[in-house]
Amino acid sequence: MIYPDFYPFYATQGSPGFYNEEREQEKEFDLMRSYYPDTARRIQEKAEAQCQLLDYEGSRLYDEYPDRFMLYHICHQVKGQMEGDTSVQEIPGGFLDDLIEVLVYQEISRRRCRRRRCRKCFRTEY
Repeated sequence: MIYPDFYPFYATQGSPGFYNEEREQEKEFDLMRSYYPDTARRIQEKAEAQCQLLDYEGSRLYDEYPDRFMLYHICHQVKGQMEGDTSVQEIPGGFLDDLIEVLVYQEISRRRCRRRRCRKCFRTEY
C-alpha cells in the first residue's frame, strides 16, 4: 500500500502539552481530595475502586447517556462496601446516600472527561 503523504513515526505521537495539562489537573484534584473529611475520603476511595472495575473499552460508563439503573447499582455497591464502617453509621441514611451518589457521579464524570480528552488528542483523520 502506498501512502500519498509520508509521516515519520515520531510525528504520530501525542502532543507533550497534553500530558502536562493532565498531570496538573490530577495534582490539583489530589490536593482538593486531601481536604475531604475522613468519611468522604473513604467513600471516594470505594467509588474509585468500583469505577476502576468498570473502566474498560466499551464500558457502560462511557455510553453517551449512562443508564440510571446502572448508576444506582454502582452507588448501591459502594454503600454495601461502607456498611461495616462505624463512622458512616453516624451519618443519617438519606444524607449518606446523597453523598455516595455525588462522589460516584463525580468520579464517573472525571473518567469520562479524561477519556474524551484522550480520544480527541489521539484521533487521526484519514
